[in-house]
Amino acid sequence: MASFDVIFLGGGPAGYVGAIRCAQLGMTVGVVEREGLGGTCVLWGCIPAKALLESAYVANKVSHAADYGVNVGEVKLDIGVAVKRSRAVSTQNSKGVEFLFKKNKITWIKGTGRITAKNAVSVKGADGKDEKHEAKKAVVVCTGSRVKGLPQAGLELNKTTIISSDEALILDKTPRKIAIVGAGAVGCEFADVYNAFGSEVHLIEVLPNILPLEDIDCSKEVERAFKKRKIIVHTSAKLSNVKATKTGASLDVEENGKKETLQVDVILVAAGRAPNIEEIGLKELGVQLTERGFVKINEKMETSVKGIYAIGDVAGPPMLAHKGEREGMVLAELLAGKHAHLMDYGNIPNATYCHPEVASIGLTEQACKEKKLDYKVGKFPFSANGRARTSGETDGFVKIIRDAKYGEILGAHIVGAHATEMIHELVLARTNEFTVEEVELAIHAHPTLSEAIAEAALDSMGRVVHA
Repeated sequence: MASFDVIFLGGGPAGYVGAIRCAQLGMTVGVVEREGLGGTCVLWGCIPAKALLESAYVANKVSHAADYGVNVGEVKLDIGVAVKRSRAVSTQNSKGVEFLFKKNKITWIKGTGRITAKNAVSVKGADGKDEKHEAKKAVVVCTGSRVKGLPQAGLELNKTTIISSDEALILDKTPRKIAIVGAGAVGCEFADVYNAFGSEVHLIEVLPNILPLEDIDCSKEVERAFKKRKIIVHTSAKLSNVKATKTGASLDVEENGKKETLQVDVILVAAGRAPNIEEIGLKELGVQLTERGFVKINEKMETSVKGIYAIGDVAGPPMLAHKGEREGMVLAELLAGKHAHLMDYGNIPNATYCHPEVASIGLTEQACKEKKLDYKVGKFPFSANGRARTSGETDGFVKIIRDAKYGEILGAHIVGAHATEMIHELVLARTNEFTVEEVELAIHAHPTLSEAIAEAALDSMGRVVHA
């Protein structure tokens, strides 16, 4: 039996970052993880998906190389090579987490964990044997989430012709025709990848807009860009009559009163995730869940059972790696008795890495209307930005929503090249309660894409210069 100050149940972004910070603060730490370190993000999510998106970006760029005076001849695409590269990147990142564990003297307890008491964890290893471990300060549940498909819509995953994002990451051949059900971040990113590698892509969303969590202006801009690339977008769609065979699948899609049957090689279900809460001892110990089935926590990430905490996807949305990482940092500070800045869930940025990229912070314009706020909007298109013109990436815009009276940044939204990098100027501004006047006071280098942020701030004040 090993004894630790803290045991983390899960080695994903929430768990491994929390573990590292606990170790930095002088605590002894064990992390239970049955797969490689890094969790879904590193192994089956963020990292490999972004590696594939980079391959897609290169494919699209090279296909237009002649526009830049570079003649490359016939472009040959091989998604198998792109997949192999993405897996290598994932492995490299996972090994990096292993190195950080050794550096910080964190114990990786390999196996499947189960909480047997508020300060005890049992771990079953690959050999089937159970080990008992003590957590003197805390047990932290960070078991993450998993894909579950949409069985209520007849979309039962079979991992061959009806697949999840997990299987989509390791396809070694490009589907001739693919239907992607769910046009959130995951769906839009895979639509980008498969379109770039030559698939006929049908992107299907039951709600009125793709990227339904984003500002409608952003959703419409991405839809326009997708259609320009011949991605077929179905919104306000109704699905029925799903059938799968060993070699393909079919489904009926009704849109605007018209129904069509899609015969495809693969259906990718890019919607529906469930927290991993089963068979880890929560029910037996009386740990309360929310109505949606997540672990219920308070502002200090404590569950209903003293000594047991929860962070990351298992503790509820937004189900984002960076949200889990921050929760891990905050919890470590709290466990060490430090004065910690508690989580600010209203200032977590969203990022979607399709092309054009989408990134946002704060309220959408629709949310401002619903809250009956007095606001002004500033908007600046990349088509009027010199740096965007030089790179040939003029799709999109920066949109800033400010309080009409005081200039507070209520929300900020970017569609365009490198949007997921640019948003952090506005994340920093909103987190520190800067006004649009203070953002505009910062001199932005010319020519840069970030000048569009300053121009959008100016536009919200009625002073835009370059549009």
